[in-house]
Amino acid sequence: MATDIHTLEQRYFDSCRRHDVLPNPAILSGFFKADVRKSQNEPCTLEIILEYLKDIDFQPLLEVCMQIGATEIEAVDVRSGTSCMLTGEFALSLMHAIDQKLRVVDLHDSSFGKDFIRNISQRGLMCEVLNLRSSRFRKLNMIGEFKRIHTLNLDYSTSLTSFKEDCFSCMPNLICLSMCETRVGNLWTTIAALSKLPSLAELRFQNWLCCDDTGNSSGSSDQDDKTDFSQLTICSSFGAYGNVVINPDSQILVEDSSDDSEVDFSSQHREYDYLELLSNLVPQLDGEIDLWNEVSFDAFSNQNEEESSAGVLARCTADVSLKYISCHASPICFEKHYRDYMIASLPKLKFLDNLPIRKVDRERATITYSQYFEHLPYGRKHKESVVSILQQREIKASQTRGKTSRHKTSYPSGMSQYFYTRSLCAAKVGSSAWPCLHTLTVSGNHMGDENRSFRPRQFEYHPSISCLMVFGTLDGEIVVVNHENENIVSYIPSFGAMNSVLGLCWLKKYPSKLIAGSDNGSLKLYDIRHMPPSIRGMHYGAGTVTFDEFDQLTSVHVNSTDELFLASGYSKNIALYDINSGRRLQVFADMHKEHINVVKFSNHSPSIFATSSFDQDVKLWDLRQKPIQPCYTASSSKGNVMVCFSPDDHYLLVSAVDNEVTFETINYMS
Repeated sequence: MATDIHTLEQRYFDSCRRHDVLPNPAILSGFFKADVRKSQNEPCTLEIILEYLKDIDFQPLLEVCMQIGATEIEAVDVRSGTSCMLTGEFALSLMHAIDQKLRVVDLHDSSFGKDFIRNISQRGLMCEVLNLRSSRFRKLNMIGEFKRIHTLNLDYSTSLTSFKEDCFSCMPNLICLSMCETRVGNLWTTIAALSKLPSLAELRFQNWLCCDDTGNSSGSSDQDDKTDFSQLTICSSFGAYGNVVINPDSQILVEDSSDDSEVDFSSQHREYDYLELLSNLVPQLDGEIDLWNEVSFDAFSNQNEEESSAGVLARCTADVSLKYISCHASPICFEKHYRDYMIASLPKLKFLDNLPIRKVDRERATITYSQYFEHLPYGRKHKESVVSILQQREIKASQTRGKTSRHKTSYPSGMSQYFYTRSLCAAKVGSSAWPCLHTLTVSGNHMGDENRSFRPRQFEYHPSISCLMVFGTLDGEIVVVNHENENIVSYIPSFGAMNSVLGLCWLKKYPSKLIAGSDNGSLKLYDIRHMPPSIRGMHYGAGTVTFDEFDQLTSVHVNSTDELFLASGYSKNIALYDINSGRRLQVFADMHKEHINVVKFSNHSPSIFATSSFDQDVKLWDLRQKPIQPCYTASSSKGNVMVCFSPDDHYLLVSAVDNEVTFETINYMS
């Protein structure tokens, strides 16, 4: 017969007397609440709050936890806050002692530190739900025993960039996985890891939230950050995924909202800028927007006029049209064809980013995958090993040099320059993107001037809308184009003397805005919503901000929060500007021995930036430390041309004038 709660509580008192320890009020409260649940015919669960425990409480509680398997307690939930005085090793011992009745483990990484999380990854847990939000994983490698886990939450783990290929192979029953606001950005390595999850049905890299025409989203902003992932319900006919409930008719009810903490100097939520900008890209979209086409931004840019009227526009079932906005998105969500690629690569997936996957979504995903991706290159039937491909490459290379070889290659003689790249990608991660190269031809036909041609000097892809690109010309013009259909979206003519546009940078949170700088020192912020593709009869002052000039400008770059930008040029100085006020805040002098070619902010830290100079040095700086001395310096054999941060900010890619390309590991990072 199972031991009742009162007997277990008495054993806890006895253990405290043996160890000369006072009973912990939080533990006693847990027993009381479990008894109340039992009396109300609810599941008899015991909740242990680690932040209320000290090391002195460990031994009596451990003895109780080792006996829970033979008691009437059905499940144990273990939770911790942001601070905890209990040693991480003790906390882990308690969870292992509970064993099969451990249900929910809700931990905050900062409570116990990196070693504690690493021990969980290597040793595993018997819990059903594991919440590791805000963890400091860099490359996920969960190799321990996680046989019972069905839900894993890694939201807000802002150091997480990638996965070991086999990191999920120990989770055969994992159904739900959430990774919102991480730094995961690679489609192929992510799918290679996720494909090891045979039961995965619900996946989330972002939150899609619903709002009506008034701009009101369904719920409060406070709820979003407090989503209780442990209360997830899984069943065959309907499911609740975090904060989204899906019924059998696939109607969606969203119960939370976006994060109100984001600042927007346009007086609108930043997500609406996407909708407004996309409506400019596809002018036919003047009615209600279908959820499924808004989820996949690629669908907007690829629709022709017939498809726009028949396939893109659809009325929502509510009395007012609904719009869906993305919150807490990881970088992978902005990869081209992200949604279709995920759906096609994970055939058992039922929900992606809170949205159900319908039959029509799978059909479209299959078409998109076959058009833009390949599982095995060149129509091969079987996957090859990396070693085999490398051997074939060496054999081919030796034959090209005129050396004899006894081995015969099975590959065609006329191989393209992408042959081995595609083969290695398929061998390593299971698929690769089709190489797609074509000449971009942009003329003045859409502007009513068939004879107009452009002389591009600088270009910049849009960071989140994959079909957009802006280029500046030698004549001082700025042209925003949809490079997929070669249509001009916005055109900004040159005013005054003709000067080359050398600096361009999109804002990240406000996707219709960009900073442009010319070699005469001119610096302006433009809003392309006010810059149509035709120049006739338009006033170009709207949406434009002019900044103090920076002489002999060559480079501009905006920080991750869209609050500041830097300008460099043919000098040893750089200038810092405030975007909101339009003022130049400071000029930092003599940062290099020769002129600075490029300045770049990091992708995630708004105060960290790098400079590359022809004095052969690349330097890392921090605005919080008044950039007098660099935080990090690396040197090339000759002058440096370009520098940029890796997507996770852990590396710098540097190129020099002697064809030298260096990948530098950054040892300093806030």
